[in-house]
Amino acid sequence: MRVGLGYDVHKLVEERDLIIGGENISHEKGLLGHSDADVLIHAIMDSMLGALALGDIGKHFPDTDEKYKGADSMKLLKCVNELINEKGYVVSNIDSIIVAQAPKMAPHIQKMRKNIADALNTSIDNISVKATTEEGLGFTGTKEGISAKSICLIIKK
Repeated sequence: MRVGLGYDVHKLVEERDLIIGGENISHEKGLLGHSDADVLIHAIMDSMLGALALGDIGKHFPDTDEKYKGADSMKLLKCVNELINEKGYVVSNIDSIIVAQAPKMAPHIQKMRKNIADALNTSIDNISVKATTEEGLGFTGTKEGISAKSICLIIKK
């Protein structure tokens, strides 16, 4: 068994969709990024890649490559899962957290968990998604951005 840690952050801007955990969430701002900027999925992918010391998502899906412009992060997550599987491992479980002052994530968490479980071909019971605020502190507290953290345990098939 191996464990990996992931972290991602994106700036909130106008005229972008807010996509987190594969869910398009109604909000006046969205996350800025080369792809769809799904901060949660990016943190999860980094934790999966980190578990096998395979680098980070920037190595596998560089923002300098136009083919990833506007990319659906859920599709990229499936690619990372295939890479993990090719190395003889499967995801045992993921524990993740979204740090955002607004909007409220609670109404979307079950759908996010299902999206992630489906992409990884695993049980929803293996996927934990939590959310918190930073009580008005820091860039997430002042609504300048959203961050996410993830830890992933992988096991041999």
